[in-house]
Amino acid sequence: MRIITFDDIAKLDIQPNLYYKWAEYMIKNKSKTFLPPKISIKPVDGVFCNVMPSIIPGIADNSWGGVKVVTRYPNRTPSLESRILLMNADTGEFLALLDGTWITAMRTGAVAAHSIMLLGKSNFKVIGMMGLGNVVRATLVILADKLKDKELYIKLLKYKGQEEDFSRRFSGYDNLKFKYVDSAEEMVEGSDVIVSGATYLPNNVCEDRYFDKGVLVNPIHTLGFTNCDLFFDKVFADDLGHVQHFRYFDKFKSFAEVSDVVNGVMPGRENDEERILAYNIGISIHDIFFAASIYQMMEQNGTLNKLPNIDMREPTKKFWV
Repeated sequence: MRIITFDDIAKLDIQPNLYYKWAEYMIKNKSKTFLPPKISIKPVDGVFCNVMPSIIPGIADNSWGGVKVVTRYPNRTPSLESRILLMNADTGEFLALLDGTWITAMRTGAVAAHSIMLLGKSNFKVIGMMGLGNVVRATLVILADKLKDKELYIKLLKYKGQEEDFSRRFSGYDNLKFKYVDSAEEMVEGSDVIVSGATYLPNNVCEDRYFDKGVLVNPIHTLGFTNCDLFFDKVFADDLGHVQHFRYFDKFKSFAEVSDVVNGVMPGRENDEERILAYNIGISIHDIFFAASIYQMMEQNGTLNKLPNIDMREPTKKFWV
């Protein structure tokens, strides 16, 4: 079994368009996978440990499987960390243990960008952003790549100077125009798209009246927008199981999975007046497919063979002799 670190993955220099395609592929093929509900453990307020298994059977050259474990400890840097165990689902062989930091950020950003491209109003231009960590940065990296010729106006909610670091990261993009705002109300009002990567919000960010018609809200960690559940025209999510326990689920005006929209089973946005909420919480088939794709890339370019190979089966074989 190989150990694949963050640096090993970063050295591959995977381009935004490729991991967008990986996310798009798995969204389309979600119904062909085995995806049991994730297990979420929350021992104290603000801390969680999520365990997410899945199997992708034979739809991408091979059958892949694995488990992702992601934890949040607010006093740790970074507060969110994850690991991914990848296996060959045809043979049961454990192939690799991968650092999940890059994969989590990029697949989450890719899925968020996919929902924006799919469900945003026509010719959206103004994007409000808060919780300006790696996931929101990844979202904008992909949008900037997909919309190279489109001018986007980005409103960043100020928080401990993150907005300045964030805009510096994108200083090379001539089509991105940044503005810093002092309040959530200012960020929300007038925005066509709102993206939140905040991992802790005890209350809703603002009142209903600040959300314009046609807005798309993408609260990546589900926090801060529960009031929208009650009056938005449509709600979409990666998976029904992620939202059916929500307090206001029975009060959604309309609900569908994003994969059903992609496959033409359910309608997506039908006009530029609809207020839409997209809960891209994240499902492990994306992580496992990203991990499998990275594993294959390293196998093909020869870097996989340079990594230590830990044979964890050897002592097991001896035990059963």
